Amino acid sequence: MESFSSHILSALLFLLAFTTSMDSASAARPTAGGTNTEFIRTSCSATTYPRLCYTSLSTHAAAVRQDHKLLALTALSVTLDSARSTSTMMGKLSHIRGMRPREVGAMKDCVEELSESVYQLSRSMKEMNEIKGSNFGLIMSDVQTWVSAALTDEDTCMEGFAGKVMNGKVKTAVREKIVNVAHLTSNALALINSYAALHN
Repeated sequence: MESFSSHILSALLFLLAFTTSMDSASAARPTAGGTNTEFIRTSCSATTYPRLCYTSLSTHAAAVRQDHKLLALTALSVTLDSARSTSTMMGKLSHIRGMRPREVGAMKDCVEELSESVYQLSRSMKEMNEIKGSNFGLIMSDVQTWVSAALTDEDTCMEGFAGKVMNGKVKTAVREKIVNVAHLTSNALALINSYAALHN
């Protein structure tokens, strides 16, 4: 029994060492310059979900460089892509056969909320590209409002799946996707707020 346990322990330690080295390699891979990825890591430390922030943005280090505006725009772009793909997935899930009417209703409501979220994130990106010195405060105020509204839409989507409205598998799939989008949106908002604070 001891021999079996030691084999299991050895295997677990090997897996841990292997995954740690893989994580280190993947973290090092996006480095277009160590300072660029370090800038992203430092900026992400001010977000609610720093690990997700770093992993979702570090591959864009070369494009972001050490520019707060580019970092905020990239965070918005990554979030928008995730929201769009999740909205598409939800649209497909809403047509699965065998779902109860209440489940279908919750899915359709969620698709609408996500569509609104995509719209708010899209207009935020467009407006941020129009920033000039004279209109900075006005545009940033709008962007902060719109990204906050997108986050509210995502939270409203999740509320539709509270309790026993959905069955296990669908609920789990939906929750994972929506939570990921909401966390990305929260991080993007934090980076936008940090960028805005630099000009106050």
